[in-house]
Amino acid sequence: MVLNNKFNITDSTELARLEEQISKKKAVKLFENKYLDSYTAGSFAMLSAIHKYLFNEIYEFARQVRTVNISKGNFRFAPVMYLQSAIEHVEAMPQSTFDEIVEKYVEMNIVHPFREGNGRSTRIWLNLILKKELSKVIDWSSVDKEDYLQAMERSPIKDIEIKHVLKQALTDKVNDREVYIKGIDYSYFYEGYMIFKAEEL
Repeated sequence: MVLNNKFNITDSTELARLEEQISKKKAVKLFENKYLDSYTAGSFAMLSAIHKYLFNEIYEFARQVRTVNISKGNFRFAPVMYLQSAIEHVEAMPQSTFDEIVEKYVEMNIVHPFREGNGRSTRIWLNLILKKELSKVIDWSSVDKEDYLQAMERSPIKDIEIKHVLKQALTDKVNDREVYIKGIDYSYFYEGYMIFKAEEL
């Protein structure tokens, strides 16, 4: 299934390539400008602003909370009917330690508030929380792809693996653009891996 998009693209591979091209360019601008300065790190408002900035040129639904139930394999993300309360719960979670921050990140992944682009948006969101609270960020270029994907897949049940994977990649290079940009590399994190099913309400 190809999502409705502003370019009227009907081929999923073509859309994925365009998404990556545009979102990377927008991420660079987001890193260099002060667009997020008025938002609180860890808030859903910040996550929504990131999502809108990255995907507004591609999708009408950029920043909008999804109105469909989605699943990956046998795992269902938060149902639409509970989505708002789930978002509020995650937003209120503590974020003063590394463990708390990763737990908050895992929970937001389970919520999966947007129809598309959740992973890329939440990885930027995660680094901005880490930067504010710990003066650290994840160097995504040093994160093993398979270890990360498997740990994230298991994180709703047990988050010790993802904590270990991410802790090994912590760096104090909080102003390094390349460290930042790698987190939204669609092909690195998702190509050939994430297949979502959606149920229209």
